[in-house]
Amino acid sequence: MQRYDGPIFDCDNHYYEAEDAFTRHVPRRMQKRCVQWVEMEGKRYHLVAGKLNLAVGNPTFNPISKPGVLRQYYRGNPEGKTFAELIRSALEPMPPEYMDRDARVARVEQQGLVGAWLFPTAGVLYEQAMSHDIEALCALTEGFNRWLAEDWGLTYEGKLFCAPYITLADVDWACRELEWALARDARVIVMRPSPILTRDGWRSHCDERFDPFWARADESGITVVAHVGSTNYTANGYGGNSAIDALGGGRKPSVAGLIPERAIHDFLLTFAYDKMFERFPNLRIASVENGSGFLRDLFVKLEQSKVRMPWYYKEDPAGLFRRNVWINPFWEDKMTDVIEHMGSDRVIYGSDWPHMEGMEHPRDILQELDGVSLADQEKILHRNTAALTERRPA
Repeated sequence: MQRYDGPIFDCDNHYYEAEDAFTRHVPRRMQKRCVQWVEMEGKRYHLVAGKLNLAVGNPTFNPISKPGVLRQYYRGNPEGKTFAELIRSALEPMPPEYMDRDARVARVEQQGLVGAWLFPTAGVLYEQAMSHDIEALCALTEGFNRWLAEDWGLTYEGKLFCAPYITLADVDWACRELEWALARDARVIVMRPSPILTRDGWRSHCDERFDPFWARADESGITVVAHVGSTNYTANGYGGNSAIDALGGGRKPSVAGLIPERAIHDFLLTFAYDKMFERFPNLRIASVENGSGFLRDLFVKLEQSKVRMPWYYKEDPAGLFRRNVWINPFWEDKMTDVIEHMGSDRVIYGSDWPHMEGMEHPRDILQELDGVSLADQEKILHRNTAALTERRPA
């Protein structure tokens, strides 16, 4: 089959946070309620909300695992090595492009990318631990976003597009933070696919109290990314709940590996059930690093809902879903299945570079596109993400 050899726009890149990313712009009086450093047995860790947090085992990120070291594990692990063995076999000192934007631009060009969306590494993991303290959560998130703008820029050299993190725990704060991001030319924002703990209890992202935020996102045409992160989901006693368990690298198989899939399934299905795309037809929601295995069941549920409650929907919920949602599958997912569910116009590619579970080189995806036409390869690898990076005001 023909292989695409044109430019690639990567929808899932990551930076590693600087040592003061969670403290530089957080008021000193709030830091004990947010993120602090602590040293134990010669190693440094994060205290989050005053408690030891091991969501990131080495938040100094030095040394760091090389990108793609787990690819053979997810391919079927032909050498039979453990998760830990693979990680330890490929540690290196922190490369400059993981923390420096100019070095990253040079690296992006070297990789044959025309652009990349960049997301946090630790920054998507701490909301759950702080959800009980909304004032501190907003202070930490705001400070983190100011660090991001200062060290990376929200749009840099037309190559790097960094996503400020948004929580809806305080909708007034979220609206102000969105305006701040828009004023600085942000093209994407990121949030976790999880219910929101408000001062009145847990709520869906689609609760009407959050409509002022979604109305502004709709009006501005910015792309809202739901990226895998810490959520309120657990294995409910059926297995471990650690980050390693969720990645499938624990001592034994665990249903914890299904947590990200459950979280994004419920998040996106609720957008359809609550008719968000009827209420806000210009919303663009991109699911990144959540895989695609949930799609078949999601569309079954939408069809059942439409048949059982024909008076509820003004428009076909599955059709609206395919109009307003974009899916970034895992590289190991069968791309032709994702195209069948979503259409090639709504599939985007992310390498997860430089994380260990992603691609060693972003262009390695070209080995995983059997059965995908050349025209569809161009859409998935370039055109669709490039279009989402341009704001589309209502």
